[in-house]
Amino acid sequence: MADTPEEWLHRARVSLEGLSVGDALGGFFEFSSSNRLAHHVKTKTPPKGQWHYTDDTNMALSIYENLRLYGEINQDQLALSFATHFERGRGYGPSIHRFAPRVRSGQHWRKVSSAVFGGNGSFANGGAMRVAPLGGYFADDLDALIENARHSSEVTHAHPEGIAGTIAVAVVAAYAWNLRGKTIAPQAFIEFVLPHIPPSEVYNGTAKAASFSPGTSLQEAVDILGNGSRVTAQDTIPFVLWCTGEKLNNYEDAIWFTASGGGDVDTNCAMVGGIVAAYTGVEGIPTEWITAREPLPTWALGEAKGSG
Repeated sequence: MADTPEEWLHRARVSLEGLSVGDALGGFFEFSSSNRLAHHVKTKTPPKGQWHYTDDTNMALSIYENLRLYGEINQDQLALSFATHFERGRGYGPSIHRFAPRVRSGQHWRKVSSAVFGGNGSFANGGAMRVAPLGGYFADDLDALIENARHSSEVTHAHPEGIAGTIAVAVVAAYAWNLRGKTIAPQAFIEFVLPHIPPSEVYNGTAKAASFSPGTSLQEAVDILGNGSRVTAQDTIPFVLWCTGEKLNNYEDAIWFTASGGGDVDTNCAMVGGIVAAYTGVEGIPTEWITAREPLPTWALGEAKGSG
């Protein structure tokens, strides 16, 4: 890699900021009515008060901590961090509610992770939702990125679809960083990632997204790709990548556009936010949005005070 470890970590932090803000804003609309969401999207009126981040950010914080401490994914320590910092109020999925206490009690994470869904592992979107900072960190080394993305997913989402989705988001985040300052057609941006996604439904859906003609409506995309309503990688990642390509150069527009698609809104916005921030930089995120998001904790950042 050409840059220093400090620069790699800076890139990860940029994606972490974008991910956490998108997650915290999107969390307001996770269970809201379509009318309420439509009003906020149409007027681009952000929620009032403090924005609390969800499990998406809390697990991304463990990714960032892992990179800060080890410079790569240390699976044993990542599993322990996930379990240690588990907070029920953050909106975790059912599998993590089982994962955290078992790992804390001494069970090995690999046994816990592989035991779900009949021994096939989880193919939910949780591996992908937290991985954008990894794409920033390893933006100069795609081979290392893909290996570490796989390792990060295996800890909780060992199914090939979960791993494929995680790799896809990580690679797109890396491309977003490396393409800063360049104008990229939406389809071309999605096509960058296709050679790196393992054969899977995630790949097939992403290929469909890359084939969309200019002017494809949001509703058409949702009808064809899904929007995370089933909370699976294959139902989420192609839609997220399409939204990212459509609004890569404007963080605020990207978040509102993604949110308007409904579905798993906080997770969709977390992924899009982490990717788009890599392209726009933190300066592309509205300052008042960063201020509204609750401060990020010191345990992950290794700083005297949390971000905020």
